[in-house]
Amino acid sequence: MSKKNKKPKQSEAEEILTEESEAQAEETTEETAEEEQAEAEAPKEEEEEAQADERDEKIAQLEAQLLESKDKYMRLAAEYDNFRKRTANEKLSLYDDATSKAVKELLPVADSVRMALENLKDSDPEIIKGVELISNQLTKSFDKLKIESYGEAGDDFDPNLHNAVSMVDSEELESGKIAAVFQTGYRIGDKIIRHAMVQVVN
Repeated sequence: MSKKNKKPKQSEAEEILTEESEAQAEETTEETAEEEQAEAEAPKEEEEEAQADERDEKIAQLEAQLLESKDKYMRLAAEYDNFRKRTANEKLSLYDDATSKAVKELLPVADSVRMALENLKDSDPEIIKGVELISNQLTKSFDKLKIESYGEAGDDFDPNLHNAVSMVDSEELESGKIAAVFQTGYRIGDKIIRHAMVQVVN
């Protein structure tokens, strides 16, 4: 009897041990699987972080290139604008220089016409009319070329515009005024073609 009772006890113990071993094996398998999964995920995370860093670096490089290109464009636009303005000023200056040189050769004619009108007061009206017609034609031609005459009695004396060839006392005019004009001045814009020769009041 005693021998028969011992055998079931041993089988139960074996079953318990087997169950515990299986449970431990399952736990070990689960732990191993989790570790393997964690190990597998770790490189993925590192790879994603590396990709993100590389992407950020590329974005930073592209932004730097964009800023550099924008700066170059702005500089080029400014240089072109300065070149355009400089070229326009040079063209205008060349035109003024060429015009003033050509007109300088005609000024003696204008002076002669003006003197003729001053000295023909008692002459034949037809002659005076003809000289006035020539004077008007000269004036219109100068106007088309943007040539301006200046220098009148009573104007303020300006050493930048007038050459004072003599001084005179006057009760009618204030000091520093022009008493008489011996030669009319001409200019184109701010460029003086010929200074006016004048007599100035003391």
